[in-house]
Amino acid sequence: MNIIEGEKDFQQPHNAVVTIGTFDGVHFGHQKILKRVTSLADRHKGESVLVTFWPHPRFILFPDDDKLKLLSTFEEKAQLMKSVGIDHLVKIPFTTEFSQLSSEEFTQKVLVNKIGTRRLVIGYDHRFGKNREGGFDYLKANETKFGFQVEEIPKQEIDDVSVSSTKIRAALLTGDINNATNYLGRNYSITGKVVTGAKLGRELGYPTANIQIQEKYKLIPADGAYAVRTIVDGHTFDGMLNIGLRPTVNGSMRTIEVHLFDFQKDIYGEDITVSFVEMIREEAKFSDLSGLRAQLSLDKQKAQAILSH
Repeated sequence: MNIIEGEKDFQQPHNAVVTIGTFDGVHFGHQKILKRVTSLADRHKGESVLVTFWPHPRFILFPDDDKLKLLSTFEEKAQLMKSVGIDHLVKIPFTTEFSQLSSEEFTQKVLVNKIGTRRLVIGYDHRFGKNREGGFDYLKANETKFGFQVEEIPKQEIDDVSVSSTKIRAALLTGDINNATNYLGRNYSITGKVVTGAKLGRELGYPTANIQIQEKYKLIPADGAYAVRTIVDGHTFDGMLNIGLRPTVNGSMRTIEVHLFDFQKDIYGEDITVSFVEMIREEAKFSDLSGLRAQLSLDKQKAQAILSH
C-alpha cells in the first residue's frame, strides 16, 4: 500500500475509486464501505484510494475537549487499510485553515486535482467541507462538473451492521471485550514500550512488563484484569494484564502491566503489542499482598482457560 503524505506530489492512481473518512478502528461498518471500494476498483481495472485526515478533526476543532479517545493510531489504521486491500492511503493534514475549505474547494482541490477521482463511494451520512455543508446530494448534482461518479452506501446496509466507533469505545470503557471484538471483527490491541516499574509483580511471583503508551489519545480499556495475547519480537505469548491504580499498595498512577506465561526474556525498552481477549475481573483492593498473590493465581488459571479456547 502506498501512503501519500499531505500535499506531496505523486502520480495519480489509474481510474481512482475513492472514499473519504477518519475510519477510526476500521470496524465492520467501515469494512463494508472499503470492500465496495476495492470491489469497484477491481471491476473497473482501477486503483482504490482512501482519503483520511490527521490529526483527527475533533482534536483541531475542539482543542479543549480531552474526552475523545481513538481506537487506532495512524500507524494502526494504515496497517488495517493495507490488510483490507486499499492501494493508496492519502493522509491529509487537518488544520484550522483546512477546516475552512468549502465543500466545492475540497472536492476540486483534493478529489479532482490531487487524486483524479473517477468514482467516489461514501456512507449515507457522510458530510464534508466547512460547517459540514457538503454531502451526497451535492456531489450527485455536480457529477458532470467534477468529472466523477458518486455512490452512496444506503442507510439500511450500514444500519444492518449495527456498528459504530462510539459503540466500540463504550464497550471497551466498561470492559466488555466480547462485544468490542464482535464489532471490530478482531481483538482490540494497544502497542507500547516496556519501561521499568516498581517490580511488585516480581516480588509476588508474577513478573510483569510495564507498558507505556506514547499516544495519549489512544483508548485504554476499563481498569481490571484481562486475558491477553502479546506479540514480542514477532512471537505471540499468552498472558494476563492488569490496568489500574494498584489500590492494594495505594498506587496513585494508572499503570498497564502484562504478565507473560512461560516467558523469561528481558524486554525493557522494546515495543510490544497486546490484544485483549476477555476481561477476567474488575480491579479490586485486597487486605494484604498475600490476598493479592492468591488472586493472581486464580487470575492466571482463568486466563489460561480462556486462552486455551
